[in-house]
Amino acid sequence: MDSSTLIVLIVGAILLLIGCIVAYKVGYNARSRADEGKIGNAEQKAREIIDDALKTAETKKRESLLEIKEESIKTKNELEKETKERRAELSRNERRLQQKEENVDKKLEQIERREQSLASREDSLNKKKEEVNKLNEQRVRELERISGLTSEQAKEYLLKVVEEEVKHETAIKIKEMDMRVKEEAGKKAREYVVNAIQRCAVDHVAESTISVVQLPSDEMKGRIIGREGRNIRTLETMTGVDLIVDDTPEAVVLSGFDPIRREVARIALEKLIVDGRIHPSRIEEMVEKAEKEVENGIREAGEAALLETGVHGVHPELVKLLGRMKFRTSYGQNALKHSIEVSLLAGLLAQEVGVDVRMAKRAGLLHDIGKAVDHEQEGTHIQLGVELCKKYKENAIVINSVESHHGDVEPQSLIACLVQAADAISAARPGARRETLETYTNRLQQLEDITNGFKGVDKSFAIQAGREIRVMVVPEQVNDSDMVLLARDISKQIEAELEYPGQIKVSVIRESRVTDYAK
Repeated sequence: MDSSTLIVLIVGAILLLIGCIVAYKVGYNARSRADEGKIGNAEQKAREIIDDALKTAETKKRESLLEIKEESIKTKNELEKETKERRAELSRNERRLQQKEENVDKKLEQIERREQSLASREDSLNKKKEEVNKLNEQRVRELERISGLTSEQAKEYLLKVVEEEVKHETAIKIKEMDMRVKEEAGKKAREYVVNAIQRCAVDHVAESTISVVQLPSDEMKGRIIGREGRNIRTLETMTGVDLIVDDTPEAVVLSGFDPIRREVARIALEKLIVDGRIHPSRIEEMVEKAEKEVENGIREAGEAALLETGVHGVHPELVKLLGRMKFRTSYGQNALKHSIEVSLLAGLLAQEVGVDVRMAKRAGLLHDIGKAVDHEQEGTHIQLGVELCKKYKENAIVINSVESHHGDVEPQSLIACLVQAADAISAARPGARRETLETYTNRLQQLEDITNGFKGVDKSFAIQAGREIRVMVVPEQVNDSDMVLLARDISKQIEAELEYPGQIKVSVIRESRVTDYAK
């Protein structure tokens, strides 16, 4: 029995129970109202009511059963419909899967066919490669037979051709870059340098290692020599210089590499000549006075240099050392005048490029300060100059300018570069320096020896007082592209091996000549 039938039965039982209760109440009321004679009629009515109730319950039951049957039929139909739809969907899915399997099988077949075709193509390609290799071998053998060269020789030839082309292009690029850089940077540099040189008016006097003292008469020579030469020996001993008394009329030559000693001897000798009393004790007295006078002159020269350049706040010891540079020369150029000129040039260049003019002047004035003591202490004038500047608490820019003005270290500021340029300008000016004949000839010989050592150089000539070297090359060994590289290599080697003021121009000349005879 399902749940619907059970519900119908329960409803019928409830209706029956209600009917009985109603009948009972009606009968009870009837009995209480009527007499005992009417009880039968009431019971009959009660039975009728019960029968009606039973009929109504049965009717309701049937209706409920019908509704339940209809509902079950409806549910069954829905289930059958849903089942059919699911079966249809399953059949559709099965058909799809079957189609996909068929498609996959077709694709597998296509892939297999492609693999077979690829394998056949690969075989054919391998065969073609073999044929191409054979043809290449035949072509190489034929080329070797025609050209008379092996493959290795041909490779060397091709490499050589490529190398020549690359070398030619490299030389052209180097030349173009050099020209571009020179055009761009040289224009401004020349403008700054020319402006600075034009605005800096400094006299140039080349100095030597001798001093000449004029005498009132040749009779004074004998008095200077003294009895048995005691006067001249005393003077030479006290001053440390050589007195040359020769046939030069009315003149005595003082020779010595220490300019301060030579100056002391000159002043002492001039005082003795004016005084007229020349004997050993008087000589000693005059030498002492001359030493004091030279010391005062040194201090005054240092102060005058500061005043001329406008540099202030320099330590007194450095001022004295600057004054000592008045008696120091380099290639005949006075060191103090050179330092003053460098200071002025550096200041003018600093003004042109827009940096600290005072610091540039200070660095230029002190850049060669080590030359004041380099003949007394061990070390180069750069090392000694750096030590002096550090000792007297100079600015770091000044110290770097001192140690970098000859390229020993890298300049760390624009002022250091300006000092380096000003130093080169001052040293390279015509008439600023004078070299000895031996140094001059040695440098010319070294120039020619360096140049003649390069491959392809026929001969070379150092001209223009060593400012230019002309190089004649063999045309068959050096082409036009090689000339650029050769000039560059020669310049680099000259810079590395020689020391010289200013710059040296390297001119490479290639001349091709063809000679024939008419008979």
